[in-house]
Amino acid sequence: MQATQEPPLVRAARKERVERTPVWFMRQAGRVLPEYRQIRTSHSLLDICRQADLAATVTLQPVERFDVDAAIIFADIITPLLGVGLKVDIVEKVGPVLDEPIRSRADLARLRCLEPEQDLPAMLEALRLVRNALPDEKALIGFAGAPFTLATYLIEGGPSKNYTTTKSLMYSQPDFWHELMTRLSDMIAAYLLAQASAGAQVLQLFDSWVGWLSQRDYCEYVFPYTARIIKAAQTSGVPVIHFATGAGALNGAIMQAAPDVVGLDWRVPLDESWAALGDVAVQGNLDPAVLLAPADVVRDQTRDVMRRAAGRPGHIFNLGHGFLPQTPLDSIFQVIECVREWNGSVGS
Repeated sequence: MQATQEPPLVRAARKERVERTPVWFMRQAGRVLPEYRQIRTSHSLLDICRQADLAATVTLQPVERFDVDAAIIFADIITPLLGVGLKVDIVEKVGPVLDEPIRSRADLARLRCLEPEQDLPAMLEALRLVRNALPDEKALIGFAGAPFTLATYLIEGGPSKNYTTTKSLMYSQPDFWHELMTRLSDMIAAYLLAQASAGAQVLQLFDSWVGWLSQRDYCEYVFPYTARIIKAAQTSGVPVIHFATGAGALNGAIMQAAPDVVGLDWRVPLDESWAALGDVAVQGNLDPAVLLAPADVVRDQTRDVMRRAAGRPGHIFNLGHGFLPQTPLDSIFQVIECVREWNGSVGS
């Protein structure tokens, strides 16, 4: 019997020729969908994450509504922190909040090793449910927050405007910093590998806040751990996407970590970023704010991204970050339609 061909998004991540450019969106599960907001009337975000059937339902909603080429598992960036027993809450319109930040070597004792099957059974069961429900041509994406971004929440105690507490500790207590990053790296690697074992066909490592670092600081304090996680995740045999916000100046260093796909934000045109990166697949990179514009602007700027990709193998269409909460559904449909009707043949 002939083996089932991998979904187009997975093949694009491997820089293989595909029939058409695959498209999905960060933050597609939740946020902009009325069916998700209906669930949220009776369940908190963390309630959904803790119930496999609900998490699977929310994960599948954008696939069913938009016919995107991938589902990304519905979870929060702090999921592995919750798994090891840290007390983190998601405060509406604020984000993750930690009552007792981790700021000393003694605090690190609270950050134990993650045992995914025991610590996150609902998350892994949700992945299995989604994989069983998805058509063969749709990919399932697992994800995790990168260690710098998780470290900022642990140290700051929540979101920050400038990450001064994090950077101050990084500079003044390097032993503490490197031990923290080692523990987080081990946790994240285990978490990603477990997601692949549960059915994820692509893994994405998000580094939401690393763009606040200089290239020098990134290379010294973050890069070794990013590279370690990517290398570990790739032992699963599935492609790994690295996405960092506002990190165009770091892309050369990020490339040295050898992800299969580099996610691009919107600040630098796709063709310029791709030329600088060289031989790697890329994901992106429409500005999410464009989807708030009139339809002709949405279509024009979507076509511009496609034109810059120029049909090269290895392009996955996405935004340069996640959906904004007020994004109109019509604009999302406009983007998808525009990508799929693009007349430049992919891979030619």
